[in-house]
Formats: sequence, structure tokens, C-alpha cells
Amino acid sequence: TDRDRMYRIVQKSQIIVVRDVKCCDCAAAIYLKNMMGQYWQDREPAPGEVVFPFNIHENDRQQIRDNVVEAIIRCPESIRCVRQHLTVCLRVIIKHDFPGRWTAVVDKIALYLQSQNSGSWYGSLLSLYQLVKTYEFKKAEERDPLLAAMQLFLPRLQQLIGQLLPDATIFSVLIQKQILKIFHALIQYSLPLQLVGNTVMTQWMEILRAVIDRDVPPETLEVDEDDRPQLVWWKCKKWSLHIVTRLFERYGSPGNVTKEYFEFADFFLKTYAVGIQQVLLKIVDQHRQKQYVAPRVLQQTLNYLNQGVAHSLTWKQMKPHMQTISREVIFPLMCYKDEDEKLWQEDPYEYIRMKFNAYDDHVFPATAAQSLLCKAARKRKEVLPQMMEFCHQILVDPNADPRRKDGALHVIGSLAELLLKVPDSCWVLHSFSPLKFHDELVLRNAVELVKQDLLTDKEMPVKVEAAIALQTLVSNQEQAKVYIRPYIRPVMQELLHVIKETENDDLTNVIQKMICEYNEEVALIAVEMTQNLVLLSPEEYEECEDKTVTALGILSTIDTILTVMEDHKEITQQLEGICLQVIGLVLQKPIVEFYEEILSLAFGLTCQTISPQMWQLLGVLYDVFQHDCFDYFTDMMPLLHNYVTVDTDMLLSSPKHLEVIYTMCKKVLTSDAGEDAECHAAKLLEVIILQCRGRGIDQCIPVFVEAVLERLTRGVKSSELRTMCLQVAIAALYYNPALLLHTLDNIRFPHSPEPITAQFINQWMNDTEFFLGLHDRKMCIIGLSVLMELSSRPAAVEGVAGQIIPSILLLFLGLKHLYSTRLLHKPDSFHDQKLHFNQRCGGDDDFAEEIPSDEDEVNESRNSMQQSSSVQSGRGDEDEEDEDDYWDEEGLEGTPLEEYSTPVDYDNGENEYQFFTAALLRVQSSDPVWYQTLTATLSDDQKKQLQEIYSLAQPLGPAGMGHW
Repeated sequence: TDRDRMYRIVQKSQIIVVRDVKCCDCAAAIYLKNMMGQYWQDREPAPGEVVFPFNIHENDRQQIRDNVVEAIIRCPESIRCVRQHLTVCLRVIIKHDFPGRWTAVVDKIALYLQSQNSGSWYGSLLSLYQLVKTYEFKKAEERDPLLAAMQLFLPRLQQLIGQLLPDATIFSVLIQKQILKIFHALIQYSLPLQLVGNTVMTQWMEILRAVIDRDVPPETLEVDEDDRPQLVWWKCKKWSLHIVTRLFERYGSPGNVTKEYFEFADFFLKTYAVGIQQVLLKIVDQHRQKQYVAPRVLQQTLNYLNQGVAHSLTWKQMKPHMQTISREVIFPLMCYKDEDEKLWQEDPYEYIRMKFNAYDDHVFPATAAQSLLCKAARKRKEVLPQMMEFCHQILVDPNADPRRKDGALHVIGSLAELLLKVPDSCWVLHSFSPLKFHDELVLRNAVELVKQDLLTDKEMPVKVEAAIALQTLVSNQEQAKVYIRPYIRPVMQELLHVIKETENDDLTNVIQKMICEYNEEVALIAVEMTQNLVLLSPEEYEECEDKTVTALGILSTIDTILTVMEDHKEITQQLEGICLQVIGLVLQKPIVEFYEEILSLAFGLTCQTISPQMWQLLGVLYDVFQHDCFDYFTDMMPLLHNYVTVDTDMLLSSPKHLEVIYTMCKKVLTSDAGEDAECHAAKLLEVIILQCRGRGIDQCIPVFVEAVLERLTRGVKSSELRTMCLQVAIAALYYNPALLLHTLDNIRFPHSPEPITAQFINQWMNDTEFFLGLHDRKMCIIGLSVLMELSSRPAAVEGVAGQIIPSILLLFLGLKHLYSTRLLHKPDSFHDQKLHFNQRCGGDDDFAEEIPSDEDEVNESRNSMQQSSSVQSGRGDEDEEDEDDYWDEEGLEGTPLEEYSTPVDYDNGENEYQFFTAALLRVQSSDPVWYQTLTATLSDDQKKQLQEIYSLAQPLGPAGMGHW
């Protein structure tokens, strides 16, 4: 019961965070962590219910808040697991309560961090890390509470790590590592220049350089090599390298950064980049001389060098060493090694997992080495011929070690985009599959051999390579596709078998692409394949990253089958039952990692019709939303849009359906969901109003409008959310003008006793320029047309009379540019074909461009970015009167929410030209004085534009799009 649950939570929290954490065991900490994760946040009752669901009482929350930081600090190393779970508890509290209910956490952490008692430092740093991690990936404008706290903490962190640097004891280095992790989380997604200016950054860079450059204690060599990467000294170096590499690639690379970092990028490159690289070249040389370097340290070192290839300053320093690095560091890393052989023999499935796991791939030194070689060969002309000559010598030497030949083939395959010959192996063959085969017999033999390797070879790693090679050949060679067509059933069956055996995510991508290539053939086996794929999805789910990735791939493959079969109604109906098994499994357990995929599946099942079973799913989704509302609302949006638009009759047949959807939107709009989710919630309300216009949902209009206008009374940072909220009210005006005005006259918000009508109209008029894209501009025009035609006009409308038609003309001008751009933007130009080809092949638009050694890769793109920035930032004085220059790229693109269509957007929907013209002509006829007021301020150019709109609105004339 709730009472028993509350008693256990209080009991565990008393033991852990109030009395003595040393008496606690891991089980109690896990229980407290799980309960806090589920029941800390306030929750609303379900629609139609009055009893609030259980959550932790505020008195007990306060007791936990008051003691959790101290519990983390007091927790001894002997029960580290307890401390780990307590830090998760702290993250939950910070996520939901900071800064609103718990600003005191900053002072509490500061108290212990400033203390002279070193025993409190590590626990306080762990606590601070939870605060920084909570804001790590938030947008810059949402990080103000963190940055305010870091004004206090950052100087202390810098002072403390500087103080501890000379001390190489394990306790000292552990604290240094935690400080570095905090700094990394602070700068990972955005660099707060107001907090980390040039002076502060210089001090930190000196610290980072010292950590990277210092020797690891020699006694660490006595530790088994497999365990050395876990030693804190190597971890400290790893985090320092994470930081300098991230700073270089995201903020310090001129020409590759956003506008706010232009100045910092120049400063970083000139001040730090070469000095850090000098230290990293020493690390590479240590590895070359067979001295131990932890794999992640080597990998990050190579990533930093990769970034430096494109800049003349760093390249000049690197260039004399590049041939040695290529031959004695990169090449050995790309060869087949003893550990590879051992793993293949002992566990070929683990070998496949290690080699093909895309999520782990980036952490391997061999991957970083390959990336550095490709970048250098592509951008610096002397690298490729030297490396190819080196590989050629190995390949033609009959006495060369087979492993070195393997390495040479690996290198050549990696450089596939830059070479014109086809090496003889499955891996290299798939790298070169886009090339043209002059002899069709050669192509046929290649396809046959790869097919045989997939179907008959007994070595599983060979089967995996063959599957990937076969798919790339089929995708790039039309004749290969023809050859394989008769064998598609055994090929697909074997692919499913290999996926089942290896749990390899690359193969789920392969099977998806094969489904798209052979959709007609797959139609015959779609149900059988989906049943087999469902069997592959883990019934007994474990929190194992490899199984998670594979399961995600399987769900994505089922989704691909569903998409390909959308025109086969009978097959789709059979697939629905199979897919619902998976959806039910994921939602019941629940397995939140798979929510995005199963929501996509549910969307695919509701695009044409919605069965009774799929309507039952709506109630299940509401229960899921109650637990994980904000994280998955935007993923739910396409499915919710289908519920509204595909089967509107069923939607309106039960008040419960609309109530559930409105409750979800309302909760997003009234809680801290983030403005992206709030935009989606407002959009869904607009879709409902437009979809149900004339369908009798008058009772919904007041609550919909009040929800969005109440959101506008709180701080709104983005114009997107502001216009989206306004658009819901505009849709309501279009639905029923009298109902909207009555609603506005009866809404009162606490901060203002007056009706909100005037505020709404004034805000709307001030924001008309921020309505972007096709749908939003169209709705704004329709709404303003309704507004100017009102017979009983609010006083606020009279007050903005001179703005209404000029605003409409501005919106039509935007539509003119938008329609013209869409008409002219056809992908048949040479540039578009070239761009499409490069994107399809996974290459860069400039993949073959070399740069002289004394130049940067980015000079031209930097100039281009600056020119683009200057164009978008404003117009020159001489162009101020030219409205054509007003429209930037953003204004000419559709908004992301336009994919959620409404009846207004359909081909037979409202024609905005005719709608506006008819309304204005009616006003002219019925109320000439009001018409004169509306048009009195129009300039000659505006009158000319108005006449143009009249002509476009003629029934036999152009309808608008594409006829400018």
C-alpha cells in the first residue's frame, strides 16, 4: 500500500541520510534510489479521477534534501556502491527541485568544498558533479542557474587542483580527476565565455597540459595490463585529453565554429593548440617506443592530432613526424594483432561485437588511427603517396607477415574514397562497391563469392563481413541487385540467423537496406520475417548495452518492414498483431530505452486506419506519459497526431479520448518540460481545433485557449513557442470567432484583473513577423482576415486597425518568397547532383580537396560563414526600404512542426488569397468607414501588392503556389 511504501522510504532514508550511512547496505540504497526516481516528482491524477497518485511527502523530501550531501561525504570507500546510488538520488532532487525548491544545495556544497578538511572534498565534488551533469546538455539560455553557481565554484576548483598537482598520491589524483570531470561536463555542450574568459582558460590550459605531460608512477607497471586503464593516474590523463580535444574540435577550430566562438577559436589556435600538440606528440612517441600508454589516452591523443591536420599552425609542427606516425603508430594499430587472434579463437562472437559495435568503435585507438590517416591523406597531399608506397611494398613482398598484409589491405580499404583499384577481400570489396565494374563477369563472380561466404562459410566473422559486403554491392551495383533477387529468401533467412547468433547491430542496418532494395520480394515473406524478428527481441531484457543496441536495430528493422508494406493493407493488418506484442512487452516491463522505437512502430500502424486495439493503446500511452511525460512527449507526437487526424470520428465518439490528449498537453505546458516539448503540445491543440472545426467541440475551446495563454504569461524565451501559443487562439478564432471573444473576455489571470483580449491582440500584432513557414503564415493571414471582418469588434481591434493589412501584406510577401523558393529548388542542378552523390556515398563535398602545407582547410569556409553571418545580421543602409532583402533562409524554410498537417494544409484546404480577398471585399461592401480605416495608411507599393493579391485570388486565376 501507499502507507507501507512511504514507511519503507522514510525508514531507508533515516538510516542512510540521517543516522549513519556506514550502517547502510547497497540494497537499502538501491531501494531509496528507485523510490525517489519514481515518486519524487509531483504527479497529477488520471483524467476522471480525484485521488492523487502516490509521491513522497514534502516533509520527507525536505529531510532527505537536508542530509543527502552529508551522507555522500560521510560514505566510506568500503561501501562505494552506496555512495554511487546516493549520487543518483541527489541528481533526481536537483533535476526536479533546483533552483526552485532547493537553492540551498549550492551553499551546502560550497561549505564542504571550501573547508580545510580534505576528507570532505571528494564527496562535495561528487555532489557538484551531479549539479553540473544535470545541466550538461541544456541549451545555453537554460544554464543560468548552473553558471550562477559556477561563479562561486570554478575559482575554488582551479585553486584546489593547482594545489594538488604536485601530489601524486592516489587520494590527491582521485580529487584531481573529479575536478576534471566537472570541468568537462561544464564545457561539453556549450562554452560559457562569460565564466571561462581568456585569462581563466589560460590557467586551466596550463593545468591540463601539466596533467597530460606528467609521468605515471612507475609502480603502476606492476599492475596487470588489462587493469591499468582503470588506474586513477591514467583516468586523470584521459579526462584532461577529453577536455582539450573537445575544446579544439567544438570551440577552437576557426571556420568550424558558430559565430559566438569566432574570437575564441582564433585565440585557442594561436595560444594553446601547438603547445598541447607538442605534449601529445611525446605520448605518441612513447607508444611507438613500446612504452605503455592507456588505450583511451592514445585514442584521444590521435583525435586531437586529427583536428590539427586541417590547420597550418598545427600541421607544420606535425608534418615532420607524420610519416613516422603513419608507419610506426597508425599502421601497427590497423594490423591484425595477437589479441585479435586470441579473441577470434576463444570467442568469435565477442570478436564480432568488438569489431562491429558502432557505439564502442569510437573508443578504440585503431579507429582513431584510421580516422587520422584518412584525414591526413585527404587534406595533405604528401601523405597518401607515401602511405600507398609503404603498403605496396608489403603487399608485393612474398615473405611479408600475413598480418602486415592484412594491415596494408585495411589501410587501402580505409582510403577507398581516394583510390581507384579494387583489393581482393570482402571488407575491401564492400568499401569499393560504388566503383564501376568494366567486366560484368568480375562483378557476377564477386557477388557469387560474397553470397557463398554468407550462406555456407562456417566462420561467423566471415559471414558478418560477407553480409555487409553483399548489401553494399546490391545498393551500388544494379546488376548485383539482379543477381541476388532469386536468392532473397535464403539471404534474408541467413541474415536473421547471423543477427540472432551475433547480436550485431551493423547487420540490422544491412537487413533494413536489403528490405528497401527488394520491397516486392520482401512482401512475400514480410510476416514470416517480422515474426522471426520479434523472436530475436529480448524477452528477458537485461541492461546490457550490446543487447540494447541490437534490440533497437531489430525494432528499427520491423519499422522498416512496416513502412515498406504500407500499401499492402492485408499484410499490414497481419503485422499489427505481431508488432503489438513487442509494443506491449516494452511498455509493460517498462523498457524506456525502446520507447522511441515502439512509438515509431505504433505510428506506422496508425497512418492508414486505426484499429480498436490501437485505440486501446492510447490509454496505455497516457499511463506511460504519467511516468516519463516530458522525455517522450515529442516522440509520441506523430502517433497522437494520427489519433486526431486519421480517425476523427472515433476520437470524438468518446470524451475520454480528447480528455487524455488534452491532459497530456496541459501537463507539458504547465510544467518544466522545455520549450520544444511545449511547442509540440501547443501544436497538437491547434491540430485538434482545425481538424474538428464544425464537429462540435465548443466545450474544448475555452480550456485549450486558457492553457496556451496562461503559458504566455510566464517567461517565454523563443519566438517559436510564443507564436505557437498565439496560433492556438488564432485557430480558435477561425473555429468560432464569437466563442473565442467570449472566452477571452472571461479569462482572468492573477497578475492582471482585466480581460486578456487586448493583451492577446496586441501581442499578436507585435509578433506577426515571427510567423514563419507556410502553415503558420497562412493561419496568421486567415486569423487576421477573420479579425478585421468582425461585426462586433473589441476596442483593441480598433486600436491596431492601421497595422492589420500591412501585417497581412508582410505575411503574403513571405509566402511569395517561400512559394518561389520551393518552385525553383529542384534537385536537377549539377551542384545538387554532386552533393546528393557525396551524401549517398557518405563522403564530404570536398573529400578530394588537398590543402597546401601553409594553409588552413577552413579559410574559405570561415569567410563564407562570416559573409553569411553579416548578411543575416542586418541589411545595409541603402537597402533598408527593400522588403525583398528582409527574408533570410530561416524565413524561407518550413517550420519543423509543419509536418503535422491540418485540413487547412490539404490541397482542398483554405486558399489564403481567396479567403483574405473575400473578407476584405465584404468589409468594403458592408462597412465602408471601417474599410477606409483599415486601408488609409497603405503606401503606393502596398496598394500595388494588394492589387496583385486580388488578381491571384480570382477563381480562374492562379491559386498562389508557384505562379509568382
